[in-house]
Amino acid sequence: MSHTEHEQPILRTTPTRMGKMLAITVGIMIVGAAIFFSMWDYWISTPPAVAQVKPVKTEGPAVATGKEIKTSLKFIESSDFITLAFNALPGEEGNNPEIQANVGDKIIFDVTNAGKTFHAFGVVTSPEDIESQEEVHAALPGTAIKDPNNPLKPGEGGQSTFVPQKAGTYYYICTVPGHREQGMEGKIIVEEAKPAGQAAAPTGTKVSFDLNFVESSDFRTLAFNALPGEEGNNPEIKVKSGDSVTIKVKNAGKTFHSFGVVTNPEDSITLVWNSAIKDPNNPLKPNEEGEVTFTAGAPGTYYYICTVPGHSLQGMKGSFIVE
Repeated sequence: MSHTEHEQPILRTTPTRMGKMLAITVGIMIVGAAIFFSMWDYWISTPPAVAQVKPVKTEGPAVATGKEIKTSLKFIESSDFITLAFNALPGEEGNNPEIQANVGDKIIFDVTNAGKTFHAFGVVTSPEDIESQEEVHAALPGTAIKDPNNPLKPGEGGQSTFVPQKAGTYYYICTVPGHREQGMEGKIIVEEAKPAGQAAAPTGTKVSFDLNFVESSDFRTLAFNALPGEEGNNPEIKVKSGDSVTIKVKNAGKTFHSFGVVTNPEDSITLVWNSAIKDPNNPLKPNEEGEVTFTAGAPGTYYYICTVPGHSLQGMKGSFIVE
């Protein structure tokens, strides 16, 4: 190679550039290590086994019998406040009345605080249920009237309902801590619903009843024949099993109505014996009339109602007794 020829240049980095590269490399390593070790438990863990989730078997709602059991209860106290009770003190007639019902019956509690202290109400499966809870939520759904944190004051009242789903012994109590132990506890004995009796053969007897749909002027109260408090309101009908029953109805109101005999007065689907006159989709218009004839079935307590949704709750229902 002659002295006049240029040699290829040898490229070298500068110390400053090398330092920056080393700093970046070390930084990446430190960040990666931090991420890795922060998830150490994840890296060394094994995937959990897939649990076999078994469906929880729950009891369906009881079949409503249509029977209503109305119970009035008053919280009362002895003069020294040591003894507490419902309706009457121990030894007096009516103390903590026992309630008899069947599965599917609707028990309606009308409760009043007739004492001078605070009280609350609920139905429990065991009288100790309330005491075992840090917070008071042991009363069965729908049965609580107030609670210890917001009780009934003297003179106040309330209403609740209880539809037992299975047979057994239940208890209605004052849910204010200590009041049950002082005597505010009553029993509810629930038996299995009785099977329906057998319908009798046709008796050949023919009976007929006339019913009119009527309404209050504000349309809030509905009834048959007469409004509540007036003579003839929702007359009770009694027939024999096997009788031929004719029902004649007239819509004497200003709204639409329809008719049927049911086992549950709050559920028009429980219609029996082809007893319908019209229906909510094709009701009786004002001043229209209708008629139906059917054979009374198994003995028991049934209800005649207006089958338009909500009308029976507003008062259009009466007892239909088959003997």
